[in-house]
Amino acid sequence: MRTSYHEELDSILDSLVHMAGLVEVAIRDASESLLSADLGLAESVISKDIELDRMHEEMEYKCLSLLALQAPVAGELRTIVSAIRVVFELARMGDLAAHVAKIARLRYPATAVPERFEAGFREMASIAIEIIDLARLSMAARDVKGAHRLAEIDSRMDELRREQFTLMLSEDSDISIEGAVDVALLGRYFERFADHAVAVGRRVIYIMTGQVPEGEDWPNA
Repeated sequence: MRTSYHEELDSILDSLVHMAGLVEVAIRDASESLLSADLGLAESVISKDIELDRMHEEMEYKCLSLLALQAPVAGELRTIVSAIRVVFELARMGDLAAHVAKIARLRYPATAVPERFEAGFREMASIAIEIIDLARLSMAARDVKGAHRLAEIDSRMDELRREQFTLMLSEDSDISIEGAVDVALLGRYFERFADHAVAVGRRVIYIMTGQVPEGEDWPNA
């Protein structure tokens, strides 16, 4: 009975790694659709977000069932409770990728990103792909060091967000209201995407060590 139970726990973690891989594809395709005005890719990201939502519901139900039926303790309890949180973070990241794709679709056949902001968004997209890839690998390898690195990567995303506002508010800025709204929303989506990846990393650290990362303040559950 306990062998089967531990196999279920391993299955949950494997499913989280798989889900993170789907999120990585989603943000990569959403970014490409945004920067190249690719309507087909945008539509694909939006439609596939339904699959991530389905996985969220299924995995949450599976975790809650284990809590109710197996009375987990110690590390097992940390794993299950953390998995519930991680699957939420991943589902939200999928939503944010879909939001990026929706703006790309809205502005098609034009490109939603004004030319002056293109380089910044290309870097944001690169960081988003890097950070979800590292989050996925950290979960797969139970890698605490990799999980800690997520916050370092996120700091550059925050810098880019501030640079965008500086550029928008500069005296020589000629961005339209529509363009400013798009830039503000897109910047927020990428920033929040990275924040959720960092939250995944915190949960990996908690699962492996039982300790809250230094400088963070969130409940054990």
